[in-house]
Amino acid sequence: MKALFFTEFGTSSVLKYGEVGAPHISDNQILVKPDYIGLNFADIYRRRGDYHIEKHDPYINGYEAAGTVADIGNQVRNWHVGDRVLFVDVPLANAELVAVPVDNAIKLPAKVSTKLAATIGLQGLTADFLAHDLALNKPEDQVFIHGISGGVGQLLAQILTADGMRVSGSVSTETKRQLAIKQGAAHVYLRKPGWQHGLKATFDTVFDGVGSTLPLSLKIAKRKGKVVFFGMADGNPPRIDLLDVLGRSQTIATGDLWDYLTSATERNQRSARLFDYISRGLIQLGEPTIFPLSQGKRAHDFLESGRSIGKILLVPDKNS
Repeated sequence: MKALFFTEFGTSSVLKYGEVGAPHISDNQILVKPDYIGLNFADIYRRRGDYHIEKHDPYINGYEAAGTVADIGNQVRNWHVGDRVLFVDVPLANAELVAVPVDNAIKLPAKVSTKLAATIGLQGLTADFLAHDLALNKPEDQVFIHGISGGVGQLLAQILTADGMRVSGSVSTETKRQLAIKQGAAHVYLRKPGWQHGLKATFDTVFDGVGSTLPLSLKIAKRKGKVVFFGMADGNPPRIDLLDVLGRSQTIATGDLWDYLTSATERNQRSARLFDYISRGLIQLGEPTIFPLSQGKRAHDFLESGRSIGKILLVPDKNS
């Protein structure tokens, strides 16, 4: 089979596309043929060597895809060849075939396409756990999202808005600002010198997936407010003085999605809640940006450039 792979860590130049050995499924696995593969910042970190990646020779990146079942293990029940499936936490996904433990597989409802599932999957489940497990806001709370037009940011903003919160955020371009406003944000700030003036102690909760903005997040959070820290898109956060946090009775909440997706039941319940937002028209998604898997380097470069809006998907080459 063909895959996007690399043999050493580094820039996007280490990525190669070519023939690798196909996976063999165990009794409790299904073999999935991806239609769409999600590209996420975690894949950038893995390629650089800054994040855990599954040991494999060669390295094959990616943990998220949606597609169809091509084969099932001997002990697998309730799954059949041709079933449509999403997974968000299975390694070696940047390939034409992926061996998926049956407990990690999410069966798709009839009205959810594989394209939609891959567009919303990992980032949607991340937004769901940030909102419903870490933040725990009340209706009318004032919340702020750094990078509100990003993949997680868009979904998180719409979930919070649907749940009754007043959502604000920051963006890097006017195009992204207009998108966030269209999706229901109350206030969207264009990041330029001095944009944060007047926002001190304004928000009940600040969502920070940027990292370098953590001190600012604490500044614009209210006394007894909360900062939900969930990523490092702009690198590791600077050190903070916990005595300052204590002095304002603030909370820093953080967590890993994988500690909340611990069973097939968890995966299916959370994905059902996510798909329900879509079925009720409470989440609107823009078209993802799609690259052939063979052009994975271009996709990585595009994600790292900061020019992307929404999801980036990789599609296995039809003629490979």
